[in-house]
Amino acid sequence: MAMATEESSQSEQSKWEGKLCAEIKGATADQVWPLLEDFFNLHKWFPGIDTCKALEGVSGQSGCIRYCAKTISTTSAPASESEEKKMETTMWAKERLVAIDPVERWLSYEVTENNIGMKSYMATMKVLQLSKSAKEEGCQIEWSFVADPVESLTFEGFLSNFESILQGMAQRMEEALCPTPTSL
Repeated sequence: MAMATEESSQSEQSKWEGKLCAEIKGATADQVWPLLEDFFNLHKWFPGIDTCKALEGVSGQSGCIRYCAKTISTTSAPASESEEKKMETTMWAKERLVAIDPVERWLSYEVTENNIGMKSYMATMKVLQLSKSAKEEGCQIEWSFVADPVESLTFEGFLSNFESILQGMAQRMEEALCPTPTSL
């Protein structure tokens, strides 16, 4: 489920704001939180990220910085029939953990540098327990953000991309925590 708003004004300082949610069935918030709070291992859960590594600090401590990257391979149209040019582009971002609360299960981070067109981006991710019943375990990841508009994207495209990422993260976490038995 995605909920989002686009704040705009007459000034050039308009911001994109949104909140996205994804449910993880069969897992408690206490089981999911350690996966999310492991700031330097986002690549295990975030679809499409090839690399996530520590640049500074200790994972889980405010001020630590991670480097996240995704390599995209493209093939350009051949100049002649015998030529096909393959190119690789690495999209990357450096992100700083601004604040973290392991008791309430949330963290806030900001993009400090990138090559993907983000001028400013601040996000908070929370893990919320959905039900107190042991029979109906489930939790939700809530991802809210405030960002400057990205020149190469529309707000709807930006939001759609983040919705896909969050749903993919939830699916990977659910599979890791609640594996389904395989049939013989």
